[in-house]
Amino acid sequence: MSPVKKLFSARRAPGRRRGFTIAEVMVAASVMALAITTAITTMQSAFLALDSARNITLAGQMMQGEFEKMRLKDWATISTYAAGPTTLTIDPTFTSNAAIGDRFTLQRTVADVNADMKQITLTITWNGYDARPHSRFYTTYYGRNGLYDFFYNSY
Repeated sequence: MSPVKKLFSARRAPGRRRGFTIAEVMVAASVMALAITTAITTMQSAFLALDSARNITLAGQMMQGEFEKMRLKDWATISTYAAGPTTLTIDPTFTSNAAIGDRFTLQRTVADVNADMKQITLTITWNGYDARPHSRFYTTYYGRNGLYDFFYNSY
């Protein structure tokens, strides 16, 4: 029998079939566990980022809506706002949504710039998906004779 035939016949012998060793199976299982753990951690971080983005957008919309309501008021009404922090009721358009509910708290702080101008700051706070507190604020200047624009600041 030629050496090539011997080689092929030895490989095909029915009693000589081999599978994976236990070490190879353990290495493969370790690699698979590492890949799954990394994927789950990444997905959790992605869900946290998505929740933060949604809440920041909602917070901005709530504060924008409150500023728009203030723009419709006259100086006599604005000048009676209390100087310290005042907790405001968030518009029912937002709070009627079960996903938003009462998770957000909105406060207004008013300071006199001079006799004819007020600085109004809205601060909104909430707890995120990870139960950590978050907050954003917008500031506007309301003038007796017409500066009704606002400036965005987020920290």
